[in-house]
Amino acid sequence: MGKINLSKRLQEVTNFTVENKTIADIGSDHAYLPIYLIQHGMTNSAIAGEVVEGPYKHALETVEQYNLEEAVDVRFGDGLNVLHPNEDIGTIFICGMGGLLISEIIADGRGKDLLPKEARLVLQPNNNEKNLREYLIENSYDIIQESIVEDNRKIYEIIVAELSDDKPSYSEDALLFGPKLLEAKSPTFLDKWQKELTKNKNILNNLKNTENNEKIELLKNHINQIEKVIS
Repeated sequence: MGKINLSKRLQEVTNFTVENKTIADIGSDHAYLPIYLIQHGMTNSAIAGEVVEGPYKHALETVEQYNLEEAVDVRFGDGLNVLHPNEDIGTIFICGMGGLLISEIIADGRGKDLLPKEARLVLQPNNNEKNLREYLIENSYDIIQESIVEDNRKIYEIIVAELSDDKPSYSEDALLFGPKLLEAKSPTFLDKWQKELTKNKNILNNLKNTENNEKIELLKNHINQIEKVIS
């Protein structure tokens, strides 16, 4: 078998791997990400966790096809429950899920002492990025890096976090837009928020003849917040 090709979204998350340490990919689907990281010498061992029976079987089959049974441990279980206490893991990837679900997975793992304190979290939420950042900060995770990428006409944010000695503090703008993304203001970032601005202005126009004053005020504030950032 040749080398695995990843989507642009997953290719981007590989840039944040702690190299030469075991990685865990939660919700691994076909185990493409762990296989890619091993093929490119970024890790020698990986855990591929999957809670759905179909994708779990697909992951087993893919790992077997690439003759990587000794390197990739495919485990069936919910979230971080696939991990064992005190496993030495460098990076935990949780990608392609809603931000609220990612928060729940982390909270459940922390509550059961399954989340290694030294592990780097590489998270790619499909929505609710602000809520995920709020959860991380509230639980003393610092956002050390971020990225934003367009893949197949969708824009994805990647949040990289590590446990901090002190609870970090971020502004409302930083929580919404991402502290590192806000600093960089890449073309993809500006494109995302220009589209969000247009969408919210259209919603506001449709509400002008209603009496939903509370929603109108919230929309106006959100529009102003976006305009200040992308102007």
